Amino acid sequence: MATCLLSELGLVFKRDLEQYRQGDRGDLICQDMDFPFVVECKAYQRGTTAKPAWWDQVCKAATAAGKQPLLVYKYDRAPWRWRMPAQVLINLGHPHGNHSMRDDAQLDWGYAVEMDTHTAMTLIREVLAHRDTEAGKAGITTTVDVKE
Repeated sequence: MATCLLSELGLVFKRDLEQYRQGDRGDLICQDMDFPFVVECKAYQRGTTAKPAWWDQVCKAATAAGKQPLLVYKYDRAPWRWRMPAQVLINLGHPHGNHSMRDDAQLDWGYAVEMDTHTAMTLIREVLAHRDTEAGKAGITTTVDVKE
């Protein structure tokens, strides 16, 4: 999965070995510490949908990290599936705030959307572009080192 993320996003990820020693951590850590998601990966032999415990696990880790949860899972002979909070899409659709809701209104992470890899990469690139645009307005610069 780290290879896919590098190829699609140009960001370097590595396995979080501390995850096995302590809870509340995702599977992959991005070298860009401002990456807005905690990534949890699951691969199993049989099944069709994500297990609720997987989503609970990544939501707990994301809460601890102050980021958004991102669950990536697959079963044998099936494509990867990606799950993220619906709020991520809402925020992209309303970059200047959702004027039809209270400013502090946020959807619970129980409202989530699932998608294929291509759609997930498109949305994550949009989230990163929006983040970088907002950082530029605030005079903050972000850099990513990618080794060739």
